[in-house]
Amino acid sequence: MKKQSRTIIKEYFMIAIGTALIAFSVASIYDPSGFVTGGFSGLAIIVKRLTEELVPGGVPLAVTNLLLNVPVFLIAIRLKGWRYIIKTLFGTVMLSFWLGILPVIPIAEGDFLLTALYGGIVMGVGIGLVFLSQATTGGTDLIAAIIQHFWRHYSIADILQVIDALIVLAGAYLFGIQMALYAVISVYLVSKVSDGIIEGLKFSKAAFIITRKPDELSQILMDELSRGVTGLSAKGMYSGEKKNMLFCVVSRKEIVRLKELALNLDPDAFVIVTDVREVLGEGFIESQTWQ
Repeated sequence: MKKQSRTIIKEYFMIAIGTALIAFSVASIYDPSGFVTGGFSGLAIIVKRLTEELVPGGVPLAVTNLLLNVPVFLIAIRLKGWRYIIKTLFGTVMLSFWLGILPVIPIAEGDFLLTALYGGIVMGVGIGLVFLSQATTGGTDLIAAIIQHFWRHYSIADILQVIDALIVLAGAYLFGIQMALYAVISVYLVSKVSDGIIEGLKFSKAAFIITRKPDELSQILMDELSRGVTGLSAKGMYSGEKKNMLFCVVSRKEIVRLKELALNLDPDAFVIVTDVREVLGEGFIESQTWQ
């Protein structure tokens, strides 16, 4: 129970930090330069600019983000239930909270390229931390999930791309096509950085080793690297000889040592190394169920 509690606390802490980074990128990087990159944060920037003549300074980003999410959450609760959205609800509230209290520090105002680069990196890290915690910040992500509930032949990613594209087009109409083109750079960076955060922390290497000394090598790998090794029955189709092929998953740092150990024992060993996107289990990322 203590271990589970620590995991939950860690996840909510990551959501808090991630939403703070997202809020900073929206309020201090995108908004001062008039960037619209999709999502409810992009809609909030559009609403703020459209209401500047009605409300001094326009409707605050935090208010728009919260108001847009309320009906979406009510629908999601009805369709998906509370367990599905509890973390997303926390992420949405935290994003509005940070948007409301963080001071605006326009670090790249007037330089569109820097805005696209810094905004994409900061927001990408923030979104990656939130997604690592098995949550979202609501908004268009949740809308896409709701639409996919009815149109299951479309993926959430496909629906989300269409929604965000419409928001970027609205931004292009309001702020100009040049802004939209820079926004495309930022959207690309957000996607790549967030994917790197999500997958990079779980990135490993898998090795397939064909050797004439499978028993000796497997023992060495288990002793030296403290990693499990699986023996697979194989047959050389050219020679017709039956062999044992070893399969072992290690971290990126350990793959160099694995190859060294294998080739030192058997210089004729055939070693195949491939990337592994995610590993769940002892010694890697512990298996977790959705909260």
